[in-house]
Amino acid sequence: MIQQKQFGVWMDTQQAIIVGKEDIETGELKILARTKGEDVTQNSSEKNENNDKRTLQTKFFKEIAKNLQNATHLHVTGTGQVQEQFMHYLAATPQFKNVKSEESTSNKMSDEKLLTFFAEKLN
Repeated sequence: MIQQKQFGVWMDTQQAIIVGKEDIETGELKILARTKGEDVTQNSSEKNENNDKRTLQTKFFKEIAKNLQNATHLHVTGTGQVQEQFMHYLAATPQFKNVKSEESTSNKMSDEKLLTFFAEKLN
């Protein structure tokens, strides 16, 4: 039987918390990483500011994806639309095109509640 590499990501536009099983054998979920996004600096040109936002968002998404190596299942949740944008980014990335993914909307929660939330979603 193939080992399932399941991950959960809670994210908003500024930060992401990646949850997964450090040891697939024990099956215990842990917080694997925390990633922070960068703020866009004020720019005199709206076009340049939008380009900067897009560039920083892509960098943020790459930083998150770096922690999802060999994922087979992914649940992404968060407070707004950024999780949808992240899922579109992953779908366009060859290494993630076959990952079974789900999304939901949730408010920020404590680490314990987050682990419980993903335990329900991933099992």
